[in-house]
Amino acid sequence: MQTSTLGPSHTAHPTQAGATTWFVTRHPGALEWARASALAYDRHVTHLDPKLIAPGDTVIGTLPVQLAASVCARGARYLNLSLDLPEQLRGRELDGTTLAQVNARLEAYHVQRLD
Repeated sequence: MQTSTLGPSHTAHPTQAGATTWFVTRHPGALEWARASALAYDRHVTHLDPKLIAPGDTVIGTLPVQLAASVCARGARYLNLSLDLPEQLRGRELDGTTLAQVNARLEAYHVQRLD
């Protein structure tokens, strides 16, 4: 798995004509953070069907590893919404301000399933 970090104000514009940038989250705080960070995306979904992902697309979110691997296998870019989350905040719904305080950021990963 390879990774690189992008700043919180990164705009994830498509790199290929016709490509779609997906933001996958069910959390209102993540949407708040995205707006405050000027994060650009084309489609927001609360659940991702990997069959909809096309080569050249970008998928932003915090996905289970098998789903992230499926995104990468389809030729898309995966940007993980990473946090430095202290134990006392685990399992709680966080607002956009709190996400910024816990260093919310996008980190590019290439995830590959090994047989």
